[in-house]
Amino acid sequence: MRKLNSAAQNCDTKSKIGRGYLRLDAGSLRRKLSPMFRYTHRVVYAECTVGNHVYHSRYLDILEAARGEYFRALGSTVLHWQNHGAIFPVIEAKLRYKFPARYDDVLAVEVWPTLLDKIRINFGHRILNQENKLILEAETFHVCTSVDEKPKRIPQELAEILQPLVSQH
Repeated sequence: MRKLNSAAQNCDTKSKIGRGYLRLDAGSLRRKLSPMFRYTHRVVYAECTVGNHVYHSRYLDILEAARGEYFRALGSTVLHWQNHGAIFPVIEAKLRYKFPARYDDVLAVEVWPTLLDKIRINFGHRILNQENKLILEAETFHVCTSVDEKPKRIPQELAEILQPLVSQH
């Protein structure tokens, strides 16, 4: 289950479509996307412990899904970048658990870029439940590499889209 923020839902209908992914120019995205993206996730039973709270490591999966949808809202999927020789493995993650999420909770997962460097990209995350209670705060640290895991510069097209969003937050 996902819900794009209103800016992502209203992306330019004149955008180019090619090879199975949506390509948007950086100018139209800057006008339409806010720096914070919101993804909606309903907690499923498989994510919970016997004590009916989300198992701690499952939050990493939820954050990954939200980042994937954030890339999609930016105009290209993570698979697009992989097919063009760039992947973004997590090299560090910091999670602060504030309150347990439970089975069937509807979570709002907020994602925003916090740093964009030559080969580094970091994301901030917050998870809130349906009552707007803070569940988790997190930051993930990524490096851009080739598919054979050699460090490389973040693709210029992606950097042009993300840089204004980093400076807005």
